[in-house]
Amino acid sequence: MKSVIENDQYNIGHICSRQQVERGLGGETAFRWISAKHERAEYSFADLDRESSKFANVLKGLGFAPGEILFTFLPKTPEQFFVFLGTLKLQVICGTLFSNFGDDALLDRLGDARAKGVVTRKSLLKKLLRVRDRLPALRYVIVIDIDEHQSADILSYAKLMGQASSDFVALLTPPDTPSVLHYTSGSTGKPKGVLHAHRAVLHLTQTSREVFNLLDSDLFWCTADQGWVTGTSYGIIGPWSLGVTQLHYGGAYDARVWFDLIQNEGVTVWYSAPTALRMLMREPAELFRGYDLKALRHIFSVGEPLNPEVITWGRSVLRHDIYDTWFQTETGGIMIANRPGLAIRPGSMGTPVAGAEPAILADDGTPLGPDQQGSLCLKRGWPAMFSTFLNNPSAYASKFRGDWYATGDTAIRDADGYYWFKGRSDDVINTSGHLISPFEVESALLEVEEVAESGVIGAPDELLYEKIVAFVCLHKQFTWSRELEVKIRVHVGNRASSLATPQEIIVVSSIPKNKSGKIMRRVLKARYLGQDAGDLSTMEE
Repeated sequence: MKSVIENDQYNIGHICSRQQVERGLGGETAFRWISAKHERAEYSFADLDRESSKFANVLKGLGFAPGEILFTFLPKTPEQFFVFLGTLKLQVICGTLFSNFGDDALLDRLGDARAKGVVTRKSLLKKLLRVRDRLPALRYVIVIDIDEHQSADILSYAKLMGQASSDFVALLTPPDTPSVLHYTSGSTGKPKGVLHAHRAVLHLTQTSREVFNLLDSDLFWCTADQGWVTGTSYGIIGPWSLGVTQLHYGGAYDARVWFDLIQNEGVTVWYSAPTALRMLMREPAELFRGYDLKALRHIFSVGEPLNPEVITWGRSVLRHDIYDTWFQTETGGIMIANRPGLAIRPGSMGTPVAGAEPAILADDGTPLGPDQQGSLCLKRGWPAMFSTFLNNPSAYASKFRGDWYATGDTAIRDADGYYWFKGRSDDVINTSGHLISPFEVESALLEVEEVAESGVIGAPDELLYEKIVAFVCLHKQFTWSRELEVKIRVHVGNRASSLATPQEIIVVSSIPKNKSGKIMRRVLKARYLGQDAGDLSTMEE
């Protein structure tokens, strides 16, 4: 495959817009936008280049310099793409935030990153304003749906863009220049900023061809939100680096709407999540029988392991294979995958992509043989590998064992080179493909007046892969009620994220802890699942 890099220019913003125009694709559709109300618009690569260049000039005019950080805090909307690529054109780091983040989640991420600016919309502005006084580095809030500036630092996107020149040429960008910032959480402590570099475009281009088999004529639909690494790596960068047209839909899950889009728009390659596919499985099979899916060449999945039952359903109901793919925020792009031309082994992660060198290691770093379970590690050096944890070099260093990046997943490799996911080596909860820290949920629970102690686990769930189960111990003067349950759910959703809201809340008399006071989540999980809790010698009496 011809390299996407021309004249040593690694700038992602340039490659995904101006370079496609220079290839002669300026008049071709970059993306077809369909809003939640089914309003339609088409944007060419020339439009993408013009609007992103204008935004780069907006930031330059506001005094943004390479290496500073701007976040988007937006729902799915065309402005997301113009802002993202324009920010990268200027060599400013672009972070993306889920629009359903609560106050604490915003404060943790914006504060840690010392973000200079945020692009948002009116409906989300009040959340930002509630934490604004605790973000001394935040200079500008740019609002996409107001016509006039509200103050010297709350600015109208439309007015700024109306005054900006569309003439912008990205400076030559070396491969290790910082690019995209996504935050993830471990099982304890604050979220960590996963910082990537512009060189990631090499891996995203390669895997878009190798795994998705993207062709110049394809219409690619990635359903992921841009607050998630999948939404930026493969909902923006990978396809556009190849000049491939994308579909972007602003609405929520709706089986009939989704399949209307796939059929009527002529989607050829579809990338979604196992949670969405499991939701589709719950729909009556008759719903799908009337659809003509002949244009749809491939279906791919990402976020958590794909159940074999989903693959069987896809073959029988949709008449298509569904290919599972595996990567992490830290890996930046797909590392192990099932893909066309490779026989699917239902339940497996697939085999490594070109340039990925995984291994299964024992705790002492010894390589393990076929069918031996151990730590899934990756040989450092692939282009999309994260550069650091922002402001946390010690945490970054702890993720490596010499030349091996420890993913935190446990797996086995079979004799034919297929990898099989076995679990997480930490307590992170994978719900609907989103990693949720129990610590963050527990912290939000403890802010509720009635809650004395809390412990949070992930439990297997047919739909979500893992559901969030919260154990709460109430202060003696309070009693459990439906009203208190609603209060807790609302509070966690507002403080952390709607994604972090517990699916189940269980009232207990105490939370098991070890003698140093650490919550013993494995004990909670064993009790919940009716399993042996194992060694309890370190537990408080």
